[in-house]
Amino acid sequence: MLKPMKFFIKTLFIALLFTSCNTTPKRDGYLINGNAKGIYNGIRVYLKTFGQNNRPVAVDTAMVMNEKFTFEGKVIEPEMCFLYINSVKGNLPIIVENGAYTIDIDKDNLSNSKILGSKTNKALSAYNKKIKDLNEKRRSINLATREAAQANDNEKVKSLNKELTDINTELMNSPFEFIKNNGDNYYSLFLIQTMLRRRHIDPKEVIDAYNGLDDNLKTSAKGKEILAQVDQVKKMLEAKERTEIGKIAPEFSGHTPEGKILGLKDVKSNVTIIDFWAAWCGPCRRENPNLVKLYEKYHDKGLEIIGISLDGTMRQPDPKKAWLKAIADDKLTWPQISNLNYFNGPIAKMYGVQAIPASFILDADGKIIAKKLRGPALEAKIAELLD
Repeated sequence: MLKPMKFFIKTLFIALLFTSCNTTPKRDGYLINGNAKGIYNGIRVYLKTFGQNNRPVAVDTAMVMNEKFTFEGKVIEPEMCFLYINSVKGNLPIIVENGAYTIDIDKDNLSNSKILGSKTNKALSAYNKKIKDLNEKRRSINLATREAAQANDNEKVKSLNKELTDINTELMNSPFEFIKNNGDNYYSLFLIQTMLRRRHIDPKEVIDAYNGLDDNLKTSAKGKEILAQVDQVKKMLEAKERTEIGKIAPEFSGHTPEGKILGLKDVKSNVTIIDFWAAWCGPCRRENPNLVKLYEKYHDKGLEIIGISLDGTMRQPDPKKAWLKAIADDKLTWPQISNLNYFNGPIAKMYGVQAIPASFILDADGKIIAKKLRGPALEAKIAELLD
């Protein structure tokens, strides 16, 4: 009876040992193992993020030994980083998240390296490869288009231009497609943040993309940070809609140079120009003589102007003094108001003003009938309305 019992215990011990050896415990932090074939001992490897000045800042450093390196640590939530290796071309985008994964380094170009064992980074790598391939196609088509143009092959140029348009459209749509298919991927947050910095992007598309993210991303620290930026875009979109041609101009008020409160309703006439400007703004100051000429010519016929100064920059020791001096120097005799709060003033935000000079032309009912007119174009419009 002893022999079978000993055999059972021995078998159970081996089974437990085998199970323990083949069960990977869930990691509390991250472990990144790098295979750096062909890279010498002592070469430094960096994980970097981009700081506020858009400059890379090292957050972790490792060293190549026997063609390998290791990063080990812990993150509260995933972090977008870039891998750099001294003397190796390029960099590799990587989402650092808790878990174990491997990077097979391409010593000729880091961007061609492969990240294994991370679903998040697999999606990121696939996306970057797609963008890289599309950019390569675009370069090839641009080259072929130049060659076709030199050969006066207009039909080919036309065909290639259509291909180029299709590729550009695909490039523009790629971030939105990725976000739609990867609502739980941290890289989606990074893409939204990148798109928010672009000038030529449909803000509604970006807002919709953010709204489509999983809740765990939205409630992350990065998600909340980006939500604040998305909210600013929403406000700008609302301001744009409020001030479209055909809409009644939103009512506002501000302080005059004398400290009194003056509102739009107090100055509206047959035709009213709302003029956003500032003492520090060169193009505004160059436009002021045109406004003076218009005011002198058409004020008696029903033209009114209300100037809204966006003075108040940190570079101005005394913004009110600069504002008053500019009014006197430029001979601006129409009503002026200012909150002396730069582009952060409530009126500038209400009207979605991001650059000056900016003008809105209203009819007698306060309806916006034109905007962003300067010089001869503004003069022609006022003449059309009042002559």
